[in-house]
Amino acid sequence: MKTRKSIIFALALSIGLFATSCNSTDENEGATIAPIEGKWGIVKVGFDNNGVETLADPPQNQSGCDHDYINLKIDNTMTSGDYNSAVSPCALTTVSGTYTRSGGKLTIVTSGVTTTYDIVNLTVSELKLKQGNAISVYIR
Repeated sequence: MKTRKSIIFALALSIGLFATSCNSTDENEGATIAPIEGKWGIVKVGFDNNGVETLADPPQNQSGCDHDYINLKIDNTMTSGDYNSAVSPCALTTVSGTYTRSGGKLTIVTSGVTTTYDIVNLTVSELKLKQGNAISVYIR
């Protein structure tokens, strides 16, 4: 009888531990960790005026050309691409630099100039950056 009680106790303990380990009240439930690395094309720019965002198509994107972009690589190097038709149709000019991501900040260094942005939104398909009240929205 004592062995039977031990087996029942062990079984009940196992079920309790299993149920606890499957608890879905994790504080990160629903959170997605999206990588910032990748090629991001700029699709909207604008301003935040006291919590009201006004976004428009970026004037830097030349009509008929690909979107200007930033390419953040896994080794913390980056390239920004600018399409400009002033000299020839959709001529691409690139600038290289480095970047770091620390918490909710993205810092980019190009040509000795350091610029830090707040990461407002980062999903698998969208990156929204803010510097002061200026906003830039990128997609993959």
